[in-house]
Parts: sequence; C-alpha cells; structure tokens
Amino acid sequence: MGRRACLVLLLLLCVAVLRAAGMEAADEEGNQDEPLESEALPAEDQVKDRSTGTRVVAGQIFLESGKSDSQPEDGESFHSQEEVKENSLGELNSLDVSDLLNKDLEDEEIQSPVLTAIGGTADGEPCHFPFLFMEKEYAECTADGREDGRLWCATTYDYKKDQKWGFCETEEQSNKRRQMQEAEDIYQTGMKILNESSKKAQKKEAYQYLLKAADMNHTKAMEKVSYALLFGDYLKQNIQSSKELFEKLTEEGSPKGQMALGFLYASGLGVNSSQAKALVYYTFGALGGNLIAHMILGYRYWAGIGVLQSCESALTHYRLVANHVASDISLTGGTVVQRIRLADEVENPGMASGMLEEDLIQYYQFVAEKGDVQAQVGLGQLHLHGGRGVEQNHQRAFEYFNQAANAGNSHAMAFLGKMYSEGSDVVPQNNETALQYFKKAADMGNPVGQSGLGMAYLYGRGVPVNYELALKYFQKAAEQGWVDGQLQLGSMYYNGIGVKRDYKQALKYFNLASQGGHILAFYNLAQMHATGTGVMRSCHTAVELFKNVCERGRWSERLMTAYNSYKDGDSNSAVVQYLLLAEQGYEVAQSNAAFILDQKASIVGENETYPRALLHWNRAASQGYTVARIKLGDYHFYGFGTDVDYETAFIHYRLASEQQHSAQAMFNLGYMHEKGLGIKQDIHLAKRFYDMAAEASPDAQVPVFLALCKLGVIYSVQYIREINLREVFSRIDMDQLLGPEWDLYLMTIITLLLGTIIAYRQRQHQAIPRPAGLRPAVPQQEPPPPEHQPPQ
Repeated sequence: MGRRACLVLLLLLCVAVLRAAGMEAADEEGNQDEPLESEALPAEDQVKDRSTGTRVVAGQIFLESGKSDSQPEDGESFHSQEEVKENSLGELNSLDVSDLLNKDLEDEEIQSPVLTAIGGTADGEPCHFPFLFMEKEYAECTADGREDGRLWCATTYDYKKDQKWGFCETEEQSNKRRQMQEAEDIYQTGMKILNESSKKAQKKEAYQYLLKAADMNHTKAMEKVSYALLFGDYLKQNIQSSKELFEKLTEEGSPKGQMALGFLYASGLGVNSSQAKALVYYTFGALGGNLIAHMILGYRYWAGIGVLQSCESALTHYRLVANHVASDISLTGGTVVQRIRLADEVENPGMASGMLEEDLIQYYQFVAEKGDVQAQVGLGQLHLHGGRGVEQNHQRAFEYFNQAANAGNSHAMAFLGKMYSEGSDVVPQNNETALQYFKKAADMGNPVGQSGLGMAYLYGRGVPVNYELALKYFQKAAEQGWVDGQLQLGSMYYNGIGVKRDYKQALKYFNLASQGGHILAFYNLAQMHATGTGVMRSCHTAVELFKNVCERGRWSERLMTAYNSYKDGDSNSAVVQYLLLAEQGYEVAQSNAAFILDQKASIVGENETYPRALLHWNRAASQGYTVARIKLGDYHFYGFGTDVDYETAFIHYRLASEQQHSAQAMFNLGYMHEKGLGIKQDIHLAKRFYDMAAEASPDAQVPVFLALCKLGVIYSVQYIREINLREVFSRIDMDQLLGPEWDLYLMTIITLLLGTIIAYRQRQHQAIPRPAGLRPAVPQQEPPPPEHQPPQ
C-alpha cells in the first residue's frame, strides 16, 4: 500500500506540472489552437484494425508491448510535431489519475504470468528467456529445429547442455496457428493479385483466393469478401450471405463488420429496417475506429436522423475523419471526386457530365503521340489525379510529362518536380531532381514551379531552410492564382513563419485557395471556424467545411464504381453502393439512390420503392438539391409513397421557387393556383408564376405560352359567367344611343351586307375554270410510217 500511495502522489504531481505547462503555453500563444497543416503527412488508404497485439504461448494470451486498445487505426497522426506535442499534453491532462494508476497496475499484472512448458522433458517448468539453441539466443518461443512447426522453449539457458525443453502451445493451438498462417498466406496472395492487376478476370481470380481464406476464418479476408458480396464486386451479389459474414465479423469485434451491419439495418437490406439497431452498430464501429462509421454518425447528428440534432457532436465525428483525410493529401493532390447525378443526365441528355468520351480520349492520345504539347500536359494531369473517365496511372502521367518537358513546357516540368518531390512506385523520391525541375519551371514564370520551389525552401528539401525565399515564391504563385501558393501563404501567416502572425491574411488566402477547390484550404478554414481563430466561432460553418473535406476521402471513389455499375445495367449493385454513400451524407448519392428506387429497383420490395425513394429525396432536398425538392412536391401531389397532400406539395414547390429559383417549381405553382389545389384559386397569381417561369428558363417559354393561352380562355369564360347579359341589354336605351330611327339604320346595314356577300359569291363562281375533262380533246398525230422517215 505504501508503494501505491507514493505512486499516486507522484502521478498527481506530474499531472499538475503538465497542466501548469499547458496553461503557460496557452497564455503565450494567445489561447489559440494548434498550428494548421500546410502539407499533410502521408497515410495509408484505410484504417488499421485496433485489435490488441497478442501472442499465444503455452496456452496463455499475452499482450505485445507498446500497443493498446486506444491506439487509432491507420496511423492516426496529426499534421505537425507541434500538434503531436499539444495533443499528447491535452490527452495527459484529460486522463484521470485513477485511470493512470489502474492502467499501470494492469500492465504489471499482464507482465507477471510466467510461461510454463507443456510436455517435453520439462513439463510444468517455467520457460527460460533468453535460452541458447544452436549457438543462437532466443527471447521467445521458436519453431526452429522442428519439422512440424510447433513452438517450444527451453527451461534452462543452455539447451544443448541440459536438454530441458517443453512446448509453448498445445497440439490443438499449434494446428490452429498453422491454419491461420496458411490462411494469411492465401490472403496475401489474393491481395497481391488484386492490387497489381487491372483486368477483371484477374481480379475475379484474386477473390477466389480471398474466398478460400475467408472460409478459413481469416478476418481481413472475410471483410473483403463480405463487402464484395454486398456490392457485387467481382462476386455475384448476395445480400443474405454478406449479412451472415457481417454478423460473424461483428461477433469477433470487427469495426468494419459492425459498421456494415448497421448499414443493413439502416437501409433494410436483408433485415427488417431498424434505426435503433443501426445506431448501436454504427456507434460500436466508430468506437472501434472505423472512419466511415464516424462519418455516418457525423451526418446523423448534423441532420438529426435517429438522434437529437447536435452540431457539436457532428463536429467531433467529422473533425476526426477530416484529420485522416487531410493527412492523406499529398503534394500532387488527392484523387478527383466525380459527382454525376443520374436525374440530370436523363432530363438533360445533352448536358456535359464531366466524363470524357472514349473517342475523345483516343483523339487526345493520338495528337499527344504526334507531339502536341498541350495534349501531353492535359493527359499527364488526367492520369496523375484520375477522374473524368480516366484511371489514375502515374506511369502514363510521368511519360506524358516527360515528353512535354523535353519540348520545353514549364507546366510539365513543374509537375515532374511534384512527382519527384512526392515519390511513388513509379517515380522514386528525389529532392535534388525535383528541385531542378522546380527551378526550371519557376525561371519561366510558372506558378506551379514557384510554389514547388517555395515548398523546398520552407521544408529544406534539397536546399537550406529559408523562410524569406519560401514566402517570396509563394507570393509569386499566389499572385497568378495558383491554389497551392495561396494555401502555403495562408499557412505561413497563420503560424507566423517568416512573417508576423496575421489571422486575417491567413483567412484571406485560405478562402482564395478554397475557391480553387483545395481540400486542405477547406480543412484549415474548418479548423479556424471550429476554434474561433481569426473569425467568430461557428459550429455550423465548421461542420459544413469538415463535411466537405470528409467527402473527398478515398471512399468517394465508390461514386464512380456505382455509376459504372448503373451504366452496365446492374441497378441492384449501383443502388446498394449509392445507399451506403447516402448514409455517409453524400447528397449526390442520396439523389441517385432515390432515382434508381424511383425506377422500381428489384432489390427492394415493390411496395417499398416509393417510400424509400421519398426518404432519400427528402435528405437530398435538405442539402439544397433543387430537383429533389421538386420531386418531393411531385410525390405529395400524386401520392407516391405517401398520401396525396396538395398543401405539402405546394410548400415544397414554393421552397424550390424561392430558394433555388426553379422554373419547374414556378410553373407547378402557377398550375396549382390556376386549379386551386392546396391553395385558393387565383388566376392572377397563376399568370404571375407562369411569367416568372418563362423568365427563369428559356425552356419554359413554350409550355408557359400554351398555359397562358389556356388561362386566357378560362378567364374569358369566367368573365362572361360573372356578368348578366340580359340585365346589360335591358339597361341599354337604343333610341337614346343611336336615335329614334335606329332600326331603319340597322336594316339598311344588314341589306348592304347581304348584297355584298351575294355579289362576291357570283364573282367567285364566274372565276372558277372549267375542269380539264370538259375541254375538247386535241387529236394526237401519229408517227409517220417507216418508209417516210428520214434516212439515218
């Protein structure tokens, strides 16, 4: 007890010192947040499993040192050394002393058990570590010297001398371990084929390996196979089989399995829909570190779906995911997110979707091979970032940039510098080569090269750190509108690097970079609004910005996968993928899922398509999509998935008209005013809305003209009905109006009119020509006989 009391006092003293240091640091920095990132650290594409590292020895499970259950997946690293220090300090300050003490005592208890040998020549005796075998020391159990691969240990230091040994595991445990090792080898083989091949047949072969590993209860293989069965990726879609695998993974504590099971309950696929169960599984998945589960919870708290609306809770979840997404952004930028709305494609077939046609790509490739520098640079950028129907391919990008750079193109030189600075499987990282390309491009006034040169001086890549030169080059790039230069300039002003700290200038340059679509600019702006640094704190603005960052994560690539599935005629696969993305808060996925459900997708029951479509139209409309708002009006107007409700339909049309100035909504409002549906009939207001629709869109002018013609007829009929003709004529005094002889005048006029008509008809009758059949026939001359023909 005395030793524990001393330990408690010591921990209390440490925490007090740390808190005091944290307060002093906060006072010196003016109570500002940690420095924002200007260049994010690389991270893996997915989150690692947070399962505790263990090893099975002699029937007991021991924790590996240096790992804990709270360690985040996928290298949850922050974006600067200062951030790491400040966050570590904050975590220590937030820990309760009793928790620290309990953790310390638990660590002691975990390390206290001693391994005992099973069988062999020293059954029941403790293993001795290290022990000497074949002139080599072993600090843990080994399978060396055994053909069956079973782990063993020595119970004395010198095995050769004493021959004292025993097994570290039972035969059953040994068989299980070897089976799992075999499953791991099969899994790695499948993943190697999957990652290295681009052909569909090879990817299908890879999934056969993964299926075999999954049958051997390999957790990661089960995760890959279950998602492939859910989405129909290279395996036949089977919702029921995927559900069974997800349930099995959930029992094993897999965060991916928990998140996916939550999705099935949320969307009602393979199970009865239950938002309560979905929320439970999403929460467990998020606690396990699954980023998609965090993103789903962030959206649910932001929109108030199944939970009480809470901006602060949404901010917590979105910020955590945004940290990972921002850390994954490299110097060359992230992948391009292609957002294609199916409803817009159908209603406006000629509208450009952003996708390049195959013929157009082949044309660009042809002219690039002929030496067209602009085509080479354009194709290089497309292959570097991917998107618009072109797959990301660094090898092709490097080749095109190299050709254009040899022709003297400064843009290609700058992008080659970026590729060498970042490094990849194709281009080895080389600061010296990158610096040469950046200098050549910068000397030619290229903003990309100037920005790259600024990065080199800012971080000392191939040159000594020089903040003044870094600032100079960033300013030159920013003046030409290059987003990287604007971002780095904002970061230098924010952190006070090379210049006096100025949050207003930082905000200015971050805003400029965000207008160019830079992810890190959105991230930094979100941090400033979340902490109230340089601006008034706004939780709502911060959440929207963080949400924008989160939607640029690697999982956004599934938008194109779903679109391709739909184009290939696989609507069931497409709708499931869109539904998962819709749960994450993607507005385009919500509208696309509703669009496919509206077409009676077979994956859900016929009676459920309209109600589910209505749900997702509603979510898309709440995020500002005009077509979705009009669809909500249509569903309530016609009673699709709900009861006919003209008043609610009128409200949705009015919102679309006022907020998005939709011509379709204005036309519908005119029609409802004309008919008196959901609102009092008012022909004057109907005409007003029809006129507004014609002004809002040229496409509405023809239907508006027809509607106005119809409205004019209706107005005339209504006016005639409203007046009493007999009463009007009875009030007219013809003697006073036309004189006492008005009836003679009227008869004279009628007589003249009749005479004119008769004369006109007679003239018409005389002018009609005789029919051709009545004319006398003209005899035709027969040809002369042959003897009277002139000689030839």
